[in-house]
Amino acid sequence: MNMTSKQRITTALEHKTPDCVPVDFGATSVTGVHCRIVEALRNHYGLEKRPVRVIEPFQMLGEIDPELQDVMCVDCVPVFGSRNMFNIDETQLHEQVTPWGQKVLIAKDIDLTPDANGEVFIHAQGDRSYPPSAKMPQGAYFIDAIERQDVVDDAAITPEDNLEEYGAISDSDLKFFTDAVQRAAATGKAVVASFGGAALGDIAFIPGIGLKNPKGIRRIAEWYMSTVIRQDYVYEMFRKQIDMAIANYSKLWTAVGDKVDVVFTCGTDFGTQDSQFCSPDTFNGLWLPHYKRLNDWIHEHTSWKVFKHSCGSMQPLLPCLIDAGFDIFNPVQINAKDMDSRALKNTFGSKLTFWGGGIDTQRMLPTGTPQQVRDHVLRQIEILGAGGGFVFNSVHNIQANAPIENVVAMVEALREARGC
Repeated sequence: MNMTSKQRITTALEHKTPDCVPVDFGATSVTGVHCRIVEALRNHYGLEKRPVRVIEPFQMLGEIDPELQDVMCVDCVPVFGSRNMFNIDETQLHEQVTPWGQKVLIAKDIDLTPDANGEVFIHAQGDRSYPPSAKMPQGAYFIDAIERQDVVDDAAITPEDNLEEYGAISDSDLKFFTDAVQRAAATGKAVVASFGGAALGDIAFIPGIGLKNPKGIRRIAEWYMSTVIRQDYVYEMFRKQIDMAIANYSKLWTAVGDKVDVVFTCGTDFGTQDSQFCSPDTFNGLWLPHYKRLNDWIHEHTSWKVFKHSCGSMQPLLPCLIDAGFDIFNPVQINAKDMDSRALKNTFGSKLTFWGGGIDTQRMLPTGTPQQVRDHVLRQIEILGAGGGFVFNSVHNIQANAPIENVVAMVEALREARGC
């Protein structure tokens, strides 16, 4: 039986075998494709030449529009909020030329014009009367946060300082999400929603790049130290953040219901290339209670599946993610220590859906031959796709410097495996 895209994704999430391997490119900020590669793919497949829309400017991810979704066999579509990570309106766009010479459509309050040193600066909320919160260095293809914090005064900070960017969902944002979900569901594909608000300690958000004058603990090194030396502060911050998230998700469920299939709640990285940022004991004491409280609420009150992103060597922490109630694990960094695909599938494949791991973007995609890429993709599908519980995606976003012939080889291997 030929399944619809939605059926294909939901069947895989139930750990049953779909009619063919389900695919995601572009449904989240961690399963996307750099805008430079999106343009190259469109050119290769003879699609209409037009500026690529940048849907996530921090990483310069390009939109996988319906034409390219068909080429890449994509089974799910995104729902993002009306404002990006810089708290800049994403509904108002303008055409810009990137420092590498590509025409793109990007949020109107972002100016990609380099300064005299070849650097591009981004300002929180588009307000240039404040110092910039991020920059694209000369020769780079994406944006880095700028830390704007002096020495932390422990006597003055409160957990609320690190929650300034969170709060109750507004009526206008609720309507925006409701309308966006309605449009996404009408495509017949599975809907993956990034409602925000539940990223516990995600280092991408810690510097407060959407805040004009961030308070609290905002330096990256200071934050990592705080998970050891200020655990009471961090625990209380997480508790209050999940209180707000549950209240917001309750309103969202009432508004959109089961038109959403998957919610991407948290992208906090716990793995390095060879180890982890914390021990299982620290994870279970500091993060697990809050993750579990949100995930239990979602499972008790909604039909949504919960998507967790964490790069790196995660094998020792995967039992903790299962205990916390996550349904989906991404990006499945198969080249990190103890992340062998077959071992992961055999040990955790009945409990977690692996959303990613379809191609190694660190070594194979940038340095392999097209034939090696094809063989690698088909092997990963065979291993991770057995018995369901797998959605094909690359190991994190496809970067700007990937050879286009290798990206095409990946797409063609997917089409071969699916028969499309």
